[in-house]
Amino acid sequence: MCQWCMKHGAGKKWYMNARNYSNELADEYNMKEYLTEQWMNFEQVFIRKIAGTSSKNLGYKLKLPIIGRILRWQAEKMIHSEKKNRNPVRADGHFGQVIPLEDAQIIMQQLAAEPIILNYCMCRWMQRKEKEAVCINFGVLSEVIEKLPRFIPKDRTVRIDRETAVKKLEDFNKKGYIASVWFQPVPYINAICSCEAPECGGLTLRTNFDLKAVYKAEYIIQLDQDKCQGCAQCVKMCQFSAIRYIPSLNRVIIDYDKCFGCGVCRHACKNGALKLIPREEYPGFTGEY
Repeated sequence: MCQWCMKHGAGKKWYMNARNYSNELADEYNMKEYLTEQWMNFEQVFIRKIAGTSSKNLGYKLKLPIIGRILRWQAEKMIHSEKKNRNPVRADGHFGQVIPLEDAQIIMQQLAAEPIILNYCMCRWMQRKEKEAVCINFGVLSEVIEKLPRFIPKDRTVRIDRETAVKKLEDFNKKGYIASVWFQPVPYINAICSCEAPECGGLTLRTNFDLKAVYKAEYIIQLDQDKCQGCAQCVKMCQFSAIRYIPSLNRVIIDYDKCFGCGVCRHACKNGALKLIPREEYPGFTGEY
């Protein structure tokens, strides 16, 4: 994530830069207008067209030698757009990064702008018509979403305090949901989502088409083979098939190319065999996001 960390993170992780959460930044970029139009038309994001092709029919076309390269270039251009005339209906400039629970806690405790709200996950609703309140939004986006009834849980408090937000993130993480933080649009940050693959729209674009709608975390999982007892519970928790059980060894192994560094698997290990380390500390995976 060097590009975004240098450009929008003041040399640190881009999502740890306090300015990216500020009301001043939101006013400077007129975020309220952009987000209102985006969220009033949110359902269209799932059927947006890329170079004339529906995002639902990208699969085989992305594999074509010439057309595939053009589509990929156009898609990445939209996802990472920083233009002043970005199209909010297509959600231009809207991308995120997987983060571990520890970073999510710091964001909610220290960086997220108020008000903070808990609302329905639109990815779940669009994929299988299930309404589950697992998205935590903050700042200007909260004010926008509060005016759109289909996103707000009925018969429960919409606005929550920081302590409640942290507790919710912990509960979601232990349940196996992956935390991710989002530019919406870059450089403004206003959401931590707790979602699953393949329901998450961003994770689907990444895992199915390798489009950088969601980046891997700044971390990678490390396995202590001496502590692993071969229970294989962590295999069930990993949504990226990065952990595999080897019966002959009665141990698990990690496929580091597939690991997103979410850290969710740690909740399944009762022996402390799994821990997160900074990605740059693992040989060969520096810069692999």
